[in-house]
Amino acid sequence: MSAQTPSLERLATVNRDGSRNFVHAASVRGFYTRLRGIAGVAVLAVYAALPWIPVNGNPALFFDIAHRQFHIFGLTLVMQDFWLAFFLITGLGFSLFYITALLGRVWCGWACPQTIFLDIVRRIERLCEGDAVSRRRLDALPHTFGKFIRRGAKNILYGLFAFALAHVFISYFVSIPRLYGMVRESPLHNWSIFVFAFAMTAALWFDFSWFREQFCIVLCPYGRLQSVLLDNDSLVIGYDAARGEPRGRLNTSGAGDCVDCRRCVQVCPTGIDIRQGLQIECIACAACIDACDSVMAKIGRARGLVRYGSSNGFAGRKTRIIRPRMALYTVLLLIGMAVMTLSMSTVRNVNMTVLRMPGAPYYLGGGEVRNQYLLRITNKANHPQVFQVRILPVAGLASSGTEELMKLGPEDEQIRPLVAVMPQNLFRAPFPVRIVISSGDGKFTEEQSVPFLGPQTQITP
Repeated sequence: MSAQTPSLERLATVNRDGSRNFVHAASVRGFYTRLRGIAGVAVLAVYAALPWIPVNGNPALFFDIAHRQFHIFGLTLVMQDFWLAFFLITGLGFSLFYITALLGRVWCGWACPQTIFLDIVRRIERLCEGDAVSRRRLDALPHTFGKFIRRGAKNILYGLFAFALAHVFISYFVSIPRLYGMVRESPLHNWSIFVFAFAMTAALWFDFSWFREQFCIVLCPYGRLQSVLLDNDSLVIGYDAARGEPRGRLNTSGAGDCVDCRRCVQVCPTGIDIRQGLQIECIACAACIDACDSVMAKIGRARGLVRYGSSNGFAGRKTRIIRPRMALYTVLLLIGMAVMTLSMSTVRNVNMTVLRMPGAPYYLGGGEVRNQYLLRITNKANHPQVFQVRILPVAGLASSGTEELMKLGPEDEQIRPLVAVMPQNLFRAPFPVRIVISSGDGKFTEEQSVPFLGPQTQITP
């Protein structure tokens, strides 16, 4: 039981005087707790494994900042492709909104890294300090050697866990082999990475040891967004007041099924009382469901006094899965997926850019008009490629810089000048110069146009 009675008027994690009230959630067992444990292990396994899994010669998820390349499940993007991040970020965000409108805060309770990390942190806490009653008793004790040892061991384990998480996160940006090499070198050789790893470890340690559920309540914007994303048909965790009220002790005449044991409050990681209705602090972890079901099983009453359902369902009305909001969200989601798929299909393993050289737009000399360009080709593939560069013929136009083949290694980039020349007496007006590159195996061809500029031709009447 927390230090104060949960109320809708104030946060359970803040005392009346404004000081921090640490919530010591009791442990609980049950169907949803086991299922969430499996889901948490799966998410952690994926998080730790992605930098190790090779896809097309690169880690499955690798943001190579040093070389300005991003490898996403076999798809390689360079900075010129960064506009595609708009679809990835907005797509993930909108998918989260869609899932919330349908399934409530399932992300918070089942897949959010903060929730999964804190589940492990609470296991460490129970290992070092005991159950919830023992932890509250330890809080009240004066500072003794035994308390120092328990708290010290707990915080050391927090630090090691944070240290491991920080290094896995860094591996998404420098790769596992490079990270292993950095760890073996002096911190001064890679001081920026070392500082970042230290800062991230410290931030995670602070989160685990002190901030904890405050992150979900104070910092995370998703808890605020749920109030506008949820409706009366969204899936939430709630208390069946019609069945449970009025509360009363076991065998009390006229009482509902709720025996007011407060077990649902004791196991809540944010310290709320689910019987007071849907609250912004609820992360839908389902701990209260398992706690209540275990009590109902012991006293011989039906499970489900606290359960998943909708606000309409708890009020005795029909829950609608298909409703105008979800129909609109579905249409928008499908449109977004179609646009993203179409955009992704335009990404190739070669990137070509043609720019005009700095300086004058054109040069005159020897009766000729000369335009100078810079051709940049990036091989995004993990194998070498050979490219042929040519300018499509235009009457009177000659070019240089297209004679030799361009050989690019894996994830290599080359820049070469291109010069286009035309006799001045043949130039009448600006026209497009079409530059084509093609791979040696004939599987890739791309064309770009740049204007050929020259002096304005004087037209006599």
